[in-house]
Amino acid sequence: MGMPQITRYWTRENVLALPDDGNRYELVDGELLVSPSPRPLHQIALAAVYDRLSTYVRAHGLGLLLFSPADLDLLSGQLVQPDLFVVAGHDGRALREWTDVGIPLLVIEVLSPSTARHDRITKRRKYQRVGVPDYWIVDLDARAIERWRPEDERPEVRADDVTWQPPGNVPVFTMELAELFQAIHGGEVDP
Repeated sequence: MGMPQITRYWTRENVLALPDDGNRYELVDGELLVSPSPRPLHQIALAAVYDRLSTYVRAHGLGLLLFSPADLDLLSGQLVQPDLFVVAGHDGRALREWTDVGIPLLVIEVLSPSTARHDRITKRRKYQRVGVPDYWIVDLDARAIERWRPEDERPEVRADDVTWQPPGNVPVFTMELAELFQAIHGGEVDP
């Protein structure tokens, strides 16, 4: 007779104590998520999105556009490492600890074969529950962005452009997706 499977409930402290072995460790509702280092195309996509968004964030004084590794806890004792995220201003205070970030204004994940399930289900549900106002999933194969808000039951799939209206009296940010994916994929022909 076999022994019953014992499922470990992970804590933020358990995950932070793991060795620095090149994997990315995240914690969502007690579940440990492990991802290998991203592929080059993933990093090219992050750089392309960052380049388009960073000027807007700075120009309108929205805060900081940051990227992983980052041990965010979402005010809930979790540990997530979004690919890109916008942190609201800290009233002139320097950002010293990841636990000080709170809830980002925008979270962006670029899908990889090893992260797609967690990005679309596990992490998406957590981001919605804690009130991340905008969550974008960049799908490099579909050349589209899935946009989620806290109340959404289905994503808004954007293939032409994606917009973002942060809080405050600032103009809407618009990113043209044909140009973005051309920059990411280079001379590759659309599927």
